Amino acid sequence: MQLTALDKFDQLSPEDFKKNYYQHNKPVVIRDLARQWPAFDRWNWDYFIDIVGDKEVGVYNNVKSDSYTPINTADAYMKFGEYLEMVKKGPVELRIFLFNIFQHAPQIVSDFTWPDTYMKGFVKKFPMLFVGGQGSVTHMHFDIDLSHILHTQFLGRKRVLLFPFEEQHKLYRKPWEVLSLANFAQYYEKFDYEKFPAAKNARGYEVILEHGDTLFMPAGYWHHMEYIDAGFAMSLRALQSSVSGKLKGVWNLFGMRNIDTLMKKTAPKWWYDRKVRQLYTDAKRTLG
Repeated sequence: MQLTALDKFDQLSPEDFKKNYYQHNKPVVIRDLARQWPAFDRWNWDYFIDIVGDKEVGVYNNVKSDSYTPINTADAYMKFGEYLEMVKKGPVELRIFLFNIFQHAPQIVSDFTWPDTYMKGFVKKFPMLFVGGQGSVTHMHFDIDLSHILHTQFLGRKRVLLFPFEEQHKLYRKPWEVLSLANFAQYYEKFDYEKFPAAKNARGYEVILEHGDTLFMPAGYWHHMEYIDAGFAMSLRALQSSVSGKLKGVWNLFGMRNIDTLMKKTAPKWWYDRKVRQLYTDAKRTLG
């Protein structure tokens, strides 16, 4: 993989952000955007246990999905507080994905400020929390709704690998899905280039997020995340300004995903084998 360190700024004005990053669909990290929020100091494990510890949540392990797995299917369910107590004690290869904590505790919305001067179109009903124990992995994917994301890390460190959407075939995207067939876990130490040779030519970025860092991920960007330490992050989603971008997101959510789920239920082996043949054909084409 051909990786570049991601740009990081302590401060980045809305004007410079729009001119140099948003308008060019280029990711960037802004260190000080969230440090003025009450959440920066207030949000920790005990704070969440106190206010929403009794809520049941879906948890996800590090195993990559197979031909039978619908998108976003939880591996188990438990009380949020029980999960956070596990995370506090040590390495836990379990994470929480797309948890709308604000539905259960709407008062904490006042702990942060919507950065409307940086971009428009925020879906303000759905700020989402992502939590992971040390060692947990979010496998390579792009967000199905094709929203722009401001992803702010709280506590701990997280390693992030990013690629533009156009690199999809070099990343071995599974047709009709938002996931890669390749396993990028610990890519910095090992990666199966023999099985996935086109990945050598994939051009992307890598960065380590720390407490308070806000990552801008443009719509459709591929990302793989590994929790170096236990931590959590909040994602604020903003719809694309173009009608075509919005329509592509709607198709992914209600067309592509439903068709894929149906085929996984009715002919999983045939459907999986068909997709694998297609993705290798697409990857081979990128090699010339």
